[in-house]
Amino acid sequence: MMIDRKFLVGIIVFGSLWGFAECILGSVLRDVNLPAGAIMTGVFAVGLMTLSRTTFARPGMQTGIGLIAGGLRLFNPFGGCFICSAIAIMAEGLLFDLIWTGFSLDKKTTQTLTNQVSLGITSAYLVYVGGYIITQILTPVFSSAGFYLENLIVFIPQILASGLLAALLGVITIPAVFASRKLHFTIQDRLYYPISIGISAFCWVFVIANTLIILGL
Repeated sequence: MMIDRKFLVGIIVFGSLWGFAECILGSVLRDVNLPAGAIMTGVFAVGLMTLSRTTFARPGMQTGIGLIAGGLRLFNPFGGCFICSAIAIMAEGLLFDLIWTGFSLDKKTTQTLTNQVSLGITSAYLVYVGGYIITQILTPVFSSAGFYLENLIVFIPQILASGLLAALLGVITIPAVFASRKLHFTIQDRLYYPISIGISAFCWVFVIANTLIILGL
């Protein structure tokens, strides 16, 4: 079976952009005490995953994008629990993929603004809240602290409420992505690979170099 190189490169470049945003912009948001998680999910995560989905229209891509982005986040061990952030990113990619595939959103009509707004609310909210819950379950497991259901239940109301900001941002993000698609901007095949690889390399080199500088290495 032939490997779709354009598809794989798309996963890498979208994942690198998301990971770069989480590492650099997410750190800035945390430094100024803004809700970085909800903002990053509602704008960058949902935006990039929607753009990739509407461009390639293939299930599985967003799971791969989440893995790449989460992997890059592990190279930037700052801003609180970076392992928690990496798990959340990977979980959000998987959840977005499952939601759009399970409800066949690729085949539904998304031409009206009302449909796009509804999609923005539900996708952003479910992805953020679901990722948050998965993080609360898996982080104690990976840190050998042990998972206790009663600890999660206590925070469920807070988790459900925290997804409101992500949902409100999704109302703007997804319609904006669909509006940008109407511009029919395309990259020629001969430029696609060098541009994509160059952007991906920049994201990884910048994040790793920034980490080494902060660590004084």
